Amino acid sequence: MHAPVTIVGAGLGGLTLARVLHLHGIPAAVYEAEPSPTARSQGGMLDIHDFNGQIALAAADLTKEFRGLVLEGRQAVRVLSPDGTPLFDKADDGTGGRPEVQRGELRQILLDSLPAGTVRWNHKVRAVRPLGGGRHEVAFADGGTVTTGLLVGADGAWSRVRPLLSPATPEYTGKTVVETYLFNVGTRHPAVSKVIGDGSTIAAEGELEIFVHRERDDAVHAYVGLPKPRDWFTGLDFAGAPGAAVARIVREFDGWAPELVALITDSDTTPVLRPLHTLPPGHRWDRVPGVTLLGDAAHLAPPNGEGANLAMLDGAELGAALAAHPDDAEAAFAAYEQVMFPRSAEVAHAGPSTSGSDGQDMGQAVIEMLSE
Repeated sequence: MHAPVTIVGAGLGGLTLARVLHLHGIPAAVYEAEPSPTARSQGGMLDIHDFNGQIALAAADLTKEFRGLVLEGRQAVRVLSPDGTPLFDKADDGTGGRPEVQRGELRQILLDSLPAGTVRWNHKVRAVRPLGGGRHEVAFADGGTVTTGLLVGADGAWSRVRPLLSPATPEYTGKTVVETYLFNVGTRHPAVSKVIGDGSTIAAEGELEIFVHRERDDAVHAYVGLPKPRDWFTGLDFAGAPGAAVARIVREFDGWAPELVALITDSDTTPVLRPLHTLPPGHRWDRVPGVTLLGDAAHLAPPNGEGANLAMLDGAELGAALAAHPDDAEAAFAAYEQVMFPRSAEVAHAGPSTSGSDGQDMGQAVIEMLSE
């Protein structure tokens, strides 16, 4: 297989694919809309599972580098009631199979493992169109184009490649997350530091919830989940009118412990709204010559701890399939999809239910997800 594989999207899944292809001597070009690897924050902590994400990193021959990123102690889990009462506390005893790393650092080791020039930055895809015979033209916002017979959409929720295969579009789940950060929490926010655990902490009441991760350098990353329709957030302007926006969010947490509410009111960064979207469970498509999808482009689901892990495993398995069928990319794509479809249907939409009315029930579901 001498023709380069064209990968749209330099997230974890697309980069894992490029790395596995490189190990097998198969050239790849990764087109990414961002202007550089440091153009934006790459998100917070990821727990990389021994049954999918770590398998992908082993296939990419990056296990040693991955182990060097692990933040010891971050597999600890604490569950609190809304008033701050501890319901469950499990220390990281080193036996768990879900070590925590920073997403940006994980992405960087993948980038560093690729030949120079593999990732073509500042290439935002405007459109993709079929040319016949399994070939496709990818058009970029700057007017440039590339033609390929091996196209992989690793471009996330709002994939430009997906319409070649499926009419499905992401739908709002009914929940939006407000993302906040507290820095130097031990000295600047000691009350918060005392209440939250050493790793992950959750407090929930029905579908109202706060997830917290301790990150590197004494930073705390919080995700405040609100089960509200999209129009509830209309006019919520954290940049222009932060006081009013924060006050509106805080009203939903009336009666919650002040140390938990402080994760909203005392954010050291401007809070960011992140509406959650999903593709239909069991999303799949009929085989279309020359193109396939991986990660969120293929099976976007509500956050459950599996998204990044599945994307990397998709990339690793697709790379291995292309290496195993060097003269028949269609056989490789078909073999990959045959495994990916049922796995994503089973795993991508699994995880803790948020439909209960009791915070302790929600907490127990999360415990099972994080601690199994």
